[in-house]
Amino acid sequence: MTLDDLRSRSHALTEPLAALATAAGASPNQISILSMIFALVAGGFYYVSFSRAAYLYPAALFLLLNAVFDAVDGAVARKVGRAEARGDFLDHVIDRYADMAILSGIVFAGYVSEGVGILAVMGVLLTSYLGTQAQALSLGRLYGGVMGRADRLVIILGATVATALFPSDLAGLSILGWAVVLITVASHATALQRIALIWRRL
Repeated sequence: MTLDDLRSRSHALTEPLAALATAAGASPNQISILSMIFALVAGGFYYVSFSRAAYLYPAALFLLLNAVFDAVDGAVARKVGRAEARGDFLDHVIDRYADMAILSGIVFAGYVSEGVGILAVMGVLLTSYLGTQAQALSLGRLYGGVMGRADRLVIILGATVATALFPSDLAGLSILGWAVVLITVASHATALQRIALIWRRL
């Protein structure tokens, strides 16, 4: 089970935050855009953190803000009755930009080789594409598999804090570097799982 499977149980956290955002007059799209800005800032901190591990702390903070705001935008849309196709489309586009900003910052900083980074990007994009492709084929939005977006964010967040506390390499890579390797393998495994599942349903 991935963390994406627990979306229905996350309302205890997202609903109070959505109520605050609604009271402040924030629209779902504004919250989505803020989540992308947080991801871009996180990517920037990752990029400059390789030579100064202290920058990993603000990277982790902005990554967490990205995750929280990404969860809240949909809750706000439902609360104000604006859960529409345009907002869903914008949310998916922003999620992909956020994913790439975070991964690019980590890869270009040198935590992993560019080859591993490219494979990680391929796996993440394929996983997300197949989830929405299932929806396009009238099979419903697909979240299943070894690793979804929520899992990736939790792994990166945990590895970021761990690397800040213990920056020494383990067998040639930092904890954050090994986290990207794990995400690479698990994302491609998830893509294969989703391909097989979509094929069977078709």
